[in-house]
Amino acid sequence: MMLPQLTLVLGGAASGKSAFAERLACACAPRRLYIATGEPRDTEMQARINAHRARRGEGWRTTEAPRNLAPALTAAENGEVVLLDCATMWLANHMLAGNDTQSAWRVLRSALDSCAAPVIVVSNETGMGVVPENALGRAFRQAQGELNQKLAARAGLVVQVIAGLPQVLKGILPEDCPGSET
Repeated sequence: MMLPQLTLVLGGAASGKSAFAERLACACAPRRLYIATGEPRDTEMQARINAHRARRGEGWRTTEAPRNLAPALTAAENGEVVLLDCATMWLANHMLAGNDTQSAWRVLRSALDSCAAPVIVVSNETGMGVVPENALGRAFRQAQGELNQKLAARAGLVVQVIAGLPQVLKGILPEDCPGSET
C-alpha cells in the first residue's frame, strides 16, 4: 500500500485516532518507526504511554522526541513508515517550555519535507469544544488549530477519526487500508 509523503490523522480525545494510525502504519510497511512526543509527567500520563506501547506490540522502532523532532525524522530509513504521535503533545511541550512555536514549526516542516519515509502524523482536533476559560488554553487551542491547518495543507491524505471510524477529508484512502471498508 502506498501512502503520500505526509498523512494527517485528526480526531478528538479518545476518538481512536492513534489506533487507526497504528493499523495504517502496520498495513503500509513491515518496518515502522514510532516517534513519541508524550512525556510521563504524572502517573495518568505514564499509564497512557504504557497502554500505547502495549497496543503497538512488537515490530516498532521507537524514538522519544518530546520537542526536537528533526533528528528522529532524519533517522527514518527508506522502506519504513513513520508514525509521529502526536503533534498536539509536541506543540504543548513547546508552549509549556516557552519556545517560539513558529520557529519550531519551520524546523518540523523542513524535517517532514526531507524525511526518507512516509510520515503519518496524529493530531487532536481541539476546535470543536468549548472556548477555554483561560488565556493559555485559548492560545493553545488557536496554535493547535493553526498547526493542524498547516499540516493538512501539506498532507496528501487527511483522515478524521470519530468514534473509531475514519472519514477521509482529503485524498484517497488506499483500498487495502484499515477502515477503507467503512
